[in-house]
Amino acid sequence: MAEAGNEAAGAAGAGRGRGRRDSWRVETRRRCIVTGDVRPKDELVRFVLGPDGVVVPDVAETLPGRGLWLTARRDIVDAACAKGLFAKAARRHTEAPADLADRVEALLAQRCLETLGLARRSGQVAVGSEKVRATLKAGKAAVLVAAGAAGGTTRLHALAPHLPLVTLLSGTELGSALGRDPLAYAALAPGRLAERLLREASRLAGFRAAAESGPRAAADSRRVARRRVEG
Repeated sequence: MAEAGNEAAGAAGAGRGRGRRDSWRVETRRRCIVTGDVRPKDELVRFVLGPDGVVVPDVAETLPGRGLWLTARRDIVDAACAKGLFAKAARRHTEAPADLADRVEALLAQRCLETLGLARRSGQVAVGSEKVRATLKAGKAAVLVAAGAAGGTTRLHALAPHLPLVTLLSGTELGSALGRDPLAYAALAPGRLAERLLREASRLAGFRAAAESGPRAAADSRRVARRRVEG
């Protein structure tokens, strides 16, 4: 069955050659069932219905069934639950858990941590203030990650102010993902994992930052996280 609010838009660029991956990409868009806005999938969260009609977050976009899409914000998820919009869009009885937004936040945070873990295992991340400082000075970083409560972040980021800065994770979370004691800083090398971390952090900002500092803070975090990673 087709996704709810399926819209597709072409993205430019075509460079094809034998033995080389095509450089073109089609940007897929979906319509938020709350706002009606058509947005890139990177700014949305997919939900599906279980056999019993329970709404299930599908942040990895792999579960079977018709997708129901929401803008990646806590208040949007809460509105969909309060107004019965999942049932309206699906045209059937649904049951949305009271803590649905919290579940989405936890899943998105987990995806950020899994991405950092993959970067560690593939040697694409520097950890600790001294190694991060050296990586920034050498121009070898694509993303700077700082624990939300870390001091000195402004001074460290000043070494590479053009880099996206992710501050949504705690020191304990960073440490658990990177195999260290509570950690203050990490820097990812350019590549797919850096791009993936930015996408997940951008979506997480709509839940974690909004819950702590209001919608404006979430919007600011998303703008930083969406900066293009070069390399």
